[in-house]
Amino acid sequence: MVKKGEKGLPSVLTAKTWGFYDVLFKGKQFEFQIPYGSYIMENVLFKISFPAEFHAQTATSDDIKSVRIRTQEAAIRIIDKQGPLDNFADRDHAINYMVAYPLIFGELTSESYTDASAADPRIDALRAKIYCVEEKRFSTEYHDPAKRSIGNALLVELNDGTVLDEVEIRFKRHISYHYDEAYQKKILDTVSDAESLSKLPVDKFTDLFVKA
Repeated sequence: MVKKGEKGLPSVLTAKTWGFYDVLFKGKQFEFQIPYGSYIMENVLFKISFPAEFHAQTATSDDIKSVRIRTQEAAIRIIDKQGPLDNFADRDHAINYMVAYPLIFGELTSESYTDASAADPRIDALRAKIYCVEEKRFSTEYHDPAKRSIGNALLVELNDGTVLDEVEIRFKRHISYHYDEAYQKKILDTVSDAESLSKLPVDKFTDLFVKA
C-alpha cells in the first residue's frame, strides 16, 4: 500500500471506538519492556566457544547414572527434545545431544551433528539419562534485559553413587579453551568494567576475540 502511495494513518492505534487499541485491547496501549532504539545491536550474544548452547566435561558414559541440567524455561521449551533426532538441525537444537556428545567424545564441533557422528549408539543411550529442570534464577536473568544471561548448570551422578561437582557454564569457561590465562584476564577485565566497555568501539571489542 505504501508503494502505491497510500499514506499512513497516525491515529490507527489511538482512534476512539475503531482504533486498534479500543477494538482489540480494550483501550489499553502497548507497553514495551524497553524502548525501541539500538538495544539489539548493543546487546548481541556471541557464540564464542562452541557451535551450540552448551558444553560439558569429558566422562565415561557407561559410568554415568544420570545428568541433571539446571537451565532456563526457554531452553526447556525450545531445545529439551526427547526421542529420535532426524537431522543436523534437530541435533544442534537438542540440549541432551549437546551434552551427551562431549561427555562421550570430549569435544563438540559442527561435525558432531552429522548423520555419521550421530550414528554412535552410545549417544542416544546417554541422552536417555539426561533430564532438564528449570532454575528460576536462570529464567529470570535470561529475560532481564540488563543481564541477558544464558545460565546452565549440570550435575553428573555416577553408578557408584558419586556425584560430581556441579558446573555452571560461565563466560570464563568458554574463553579458557582459546586463550592463555593472561589473555583471558585481559578479556574479563574489559567486559567486567561496564563504564569502559560502553565506550569501547565495536571493532576494538571484536578484535579482543581474534586469535593471532
